[in-house]
Amino acid sequence: MATPPVHDGITAGTLYTDTSRKLVLALKHGRRIALTPMLGRLIAARLPEAEGGGRLIVPVPLHRWRLWQRGFNQAALLARELGRSGQGELFVDGLKRVKRTPSLGGMGAKARARVLSGAITVPQPERIKGRHILLVDDVLTSGATSTACVKALKRAGAKSVVIACFARVLDEALEHAS
Repeated sequence: MATPPVHDGITAGTLYTDTSRKLVLALKHGRRIALTPMLGRLIAARLPEAEGGGRLIVPVPLHRWRLWQRGFNQAALLARELGRSGQGELFVDGLKRVKRTPSLGGMGAKARARVLSGAITVPQPERIKGRHILLVDDVLTSGATSTACVKALKRAGAKSVVIACFARVLDEALEHAS
């Protein structure tokens, strides 16, 4: 409560479990992009109605080198599925990752925030200003990347930013699953 989140809510298709992890890894590193319609439907099924009409769907961006290596942005594929299912208007280039960042795994919260400082920008703030945004990613772990994205979107004038992901890591859920 002392440090409230910068986002306006989180919607996850499922919890991050062994099964959802396998699906994410198959998509992300196994190049199984045919999974995106199913994963997108799971996210869409849990999304609340958009406030005040339509929302803009913006994926978490990859740096151009990571995009070149992988060949696709899994968040953009999921965002496209949400757009197709009537969840809002897709804006693939709503955010840009201008700084190449290492994997955040194993870093503490302060280190993650430091690495992401200045990494995310809004190239066309006029398209964001006054809009309700649905920020899409595959997995929400520590929230460092999504927080950097939300801050950039809010600085650009977004009215609200709700995070939508396929799987969400909740430590308490992982503890009970063991």
